[in-house]
Amino acid sequence: MPPAEKHILEIDSAELAFGGRSILSGVYLLAETGCVTAVLGRNGCGKSCLMKILSGALKAGFCSMRIDGKWHGRFTEKEVRYLPQHAFIPGWLRLERVLRDFGLSREELERWFPLFVPLRGSRIGELSGGEQRILECFVILRSRTQFVLLDEPFSQIAPLHVETLQTLIRQEKMAKGILLTDHMYRHVTGIADRLYVMTDGQAYPCANDEELVRRGYLRRM
Repeated sequence: MPPAEKHILEIDSAELAFGGRSILSGVYLLAETGCVTAVLGRNGCGKSCLMKILSGALKAGFCSMRIDGKWHGRFTEKEVRYLPQHAFIPGWLRLERVLRDFGLSREELERWFPLFVPLRGSRIGELSGGEQRILECFVILRSRTQFVLLDEPFSQIAPLHVETLQTLIRQEKMAKGILLTDHMYRHVTGIADRLYVMTDGQAYPCANDEELVRRGYLRRM
């Protein structure tokens, strides 16, 4: 995708409730290609639910989802790819098979993350939790799609590899839109071009730490 070709993803009026408890109440959020959009919020505020609705893994009570103003009941993989919080690659698959299924090469992965060089031929179930997470992030980020949703991408990943993953995210945003959430606040704000904080069932745009304090996400320093 040429850098000049812009696309906008929106979710509007998103409603979700479980057992009479309202989780999302009229949420609006916008992400666009060329940008990293980050969503912060306390545990249980609905961040993952919002990602699952956008990915099609969870059905909202009501919502409008659009790309470039065109309504979608569900997005295709060419439009949106989703990294869930939990491991999603079957453990019996070999590393090379996973990369091949995503149209990627072993050499690409090893250039970014040399720790995979001695793991050639390994099954996914033989990798550590951190290695699995790096692989999952890599294949989703490098997918041929317009938008990528990353739910807790830095979980279980060592600081050295977090930096590499942040660099990869910055590179990939040149060709796609990236929407992410993570409880590691500084990892997120360090790469975000647009920031939302979720509270009381809503997503509020925030420009700086002061607004995050005002919305109750950060304590005043």
